[in-house]
Order: sequence, then structure tokens, then C-alpha cells
Amino acid sequence: MSPRDNTRRTRYLLPIIMAGVLVVAVVILWLFLDLVQPLPPRTVTMATGPEGGAYHSYGERYRDLLAREGFELRLLPTSGAVENLQKLNDGLSGVTIGFIQGGIANGESFPTLKSLGTMFYEPVWFFCNRNKCRGGELEGLKGGRIAIGPEGSGTHALVQQLLAESGITPKFAEFLPLPFQEGSEKLLSGDIDAMLIVTSWQSPVVRRLLAAEQIQLLSFPHTDAFVALHPFLSKMVVPSGVGDMARHRPPEGTAVLTAKASLVVREDLHPAIQYLLLETAEKIHSGPGVFRKGGEFPAAESVDFSLSDEARRYYRFGEPLLQRFLPFWMAVMIGRLTFILLPLVGLLYPLLRFAPALYEWKMRQRLLRFYKDLRAVELALASTPVGSDPSGLVAQLDQLESRIDRLWLPTSVMGHLYTFKEHIKLVRERLAGTQRDPS
Repeated sequence: MSPRDNTRRTRYLLPIIMAGVLVVAVVILWLFLDLVQPLPPRTVTMATGPEGGAYHSYGERYRDLLAREGFELRLLPTSGAVENLQKLNDGLSGVTIGFIQGGIANGESFPTLKSLGTMFYEPVWFFCNRNKCRGGELEGLKGGRIAIGPEGSGTHALVQQLLAESGITPKFAEFLPLPFQEGSEKLLSGDIDAMLIVTSWQSPVVRRLLAAEQIQLLSFPHTDAFVALHPFLSKMVVPSGVGDMARHRPPEGTAVLTAKASLVVREDLHPAIQYLLLETAEKIHSGPGVFRKGGEFPAAESVDFSLSDEARRYYRFGEPLLQRFLPFWMAVMIGRLTFILLPLVGLLYPLLRFAPALYEWKMRQRLLRFYKDLRAVELALASTPVGSDPSGLVAQLDQLESRIDRLWLPTSVMGHLYTFKEHIKLVRERLAGTQRDPS
């Protein structure tokens, strides 16, 4: 390698080292983030409920709003909350989000599931053919046929529990596991005598039955006792005329038991998606309704499952700062870059602080190596007789000085360079002295 090439390599040594360290640091941090906090998937699956039901209708609204953020939400129709719970708990089902009705699960038995809060009320609607239960008496249903929702639905699970506690058993009436739409059709046609359904006010089935002349809405027996015994239940009144004011349907206010539906996710669902779901829930569920005031939902309530860490932070501090002002994916990428840059700055700061000093030391070491050559000349001079020809040593000094002149050094080391030249000058003077005859 020529001296010029060596000089050029020396000059660019520090920038090359720092650039290499920067590249390696970025790669390591990016790989670390892929392992610790990978990018969120662009598609997830939500278990809803039967098509036409409240869960599925809400799922469609989530899907449409999330699509505006460039995010795909796939909807998986199910028989209801019980099946939703089963699919959420099955890590191989692909389902990571679902609506769960309050009171059907013990969260301690499902440690991988977390709640994003309660989203809406789900009254226990008890509809009866008015010819069978005049005056709200249940005796007319004895020996009758009662639809209690399909197996796998939250209605089926909760209604069976409530009926059993009320002493209404299969000996009292025949229980039919009919889907909600089919059950409502049979009730309106008179093929069955009563129907129980746990769903929100927004359900088309509920709205239709409330307005029907031949159908009566009943209060569940011992409403206050159920509320006292089951914390997940509350009591509300369906106002008179809310189904159809012109025809006074229902004709009088009716007390009903009410559960709450929670939006439940697998605990490994990416935090950014949890925040996005909570923001979407705010848009869908925060408005006023028949049974709720504006801003009542979503609520930081743990009915059956504990809140996720992201949900706790959301209810306390609101949505992340970046997601308030930027589209979802842009906020995710900028947030990811922030996670890279912060530790990168911490890594580079000591390097930027000490690298110049280290580089100066390295350059001084290069200069000090020339002292070995100068010392060799000096030792050779000491063993040379006075009056002998010192031209060989002079040539070595000339070569040494020429090499020094071609060496690139930072300004901070220039003082050492000129000191070295002074030392060369001293050795030259001693060489000149050897040419004199002592006589």
C-alpha cells in the first residue's frame, strides 16, 4: 500500500468506524424489536354471533371503521357468546377478538384472555304470547314451549341458570334451543308460547317483538333478588311505548334484568391493535341510547375478565399521542422508529463523546511509532566513530522526515508532529558534529 493510500485510509478511518457501528446498531435493534415487539398483523379475526344478531351487527361496524385505517377485521359468525369464548380460548382457532356476555365465564379459568372493557347493556328479554300469560302470570306457560336460544349462545347459558333458580325446569315447560330469528318467527306465528333472548336494544328481533300486538314483554320473576345475588346483573326499566309510541307498545314500563357485554381479546394481541379497537369502540358505543347515557361506554369494568394493560392505560390517559394525530399505520411505524432511535442515541452518545479522543490517541500512537526509527538512527550514531561518513544515517533521517511530511494527522495532533521534527533536527545536528575532526 502506497503512503498516499495509507494517508487516505487514515483520514477516513473515524467516519468509517462510526458509520459501521451505526449500521450494526440499527440492524441489531431492528431484529430485537422483531422478536420483542413485532409489527402488528394487518388482519385479525373477531368471533361475533349469529348473522342478524347484535354482536354481528356491531362486528360489521367495527370492520367498516377499521377498514378506513387500512386494517382488515374478519368476522366469524358463531352461535353466540359461549362459542365466542371457546374460540378465543383456543389458540389454534385464529380468533383473537370477541364479544362475551357478562356472567357466563370465570376469568380465572381463562388466563390468556383479557377485557378491553364493557361495551353495552344486554337485557334479558322475556317475550310471551299474550294469550298465554295475561297479566304477566307465568302459569299460562305451564306445559308450553319456550325458546331459550341455541346451544353455544350466551342466552342459552344464562337463561337456563335463571330459569333453574326460579324453579322453572323442563318439567314445567319444554325448552327449545332455537336460533333467535327462527324463535321469533315461531313466536309471532303462535308455534311456540314464549321466548327468552339476551341481546342489546339494537337487535332487530327485539325491536320487532316489542312492536308486535300479540306479544307481551314480561318481567323476570324475583328481579331484585337476582341483582342482589349476581353482581354481573342489574335492573332496568323498558319504558312504555319505546317499541311503538303510536300503538303504545309495550303498554307499560317493564323491569328487566340486564347483563353487560365485554370486548375480550387474547392477551398476546398486539398492543397497537388493542388501542385501535378501543378507539373504534369509543366511536361506536359512546353515544346515548335507550338504556345508557352518552359517554357511559366503553367502560373500564372487569365483569368476568381483568382489563388488559393497554386498556388500563387507555382509560387513564387516552389514546397514544401519535395515534391521536396520525393514521394508524403511520403512527405504528413512527413509534417503532422511536423505539429504535432512543436506545440508538443512548448507544451512540458515548461513542460520539469518546471517539474523537480515542481517534486522537490512535493518531498519536502512529506518530510515536516513528520515534522507534529515530531512536535506531540515534543508536547507530552513537556507535559511529567521529569523522566517519554519516551519509547513510542522513539518508535515513531524510526518508523519515519525508514519511512524516506525507502523514495526514488531525489538527489536534499537529503539536506532536512539530515536536517530532524538532527531535529530528537535534539528531541532524549531532550527525553534523560527527563530521568534525577532534584534532
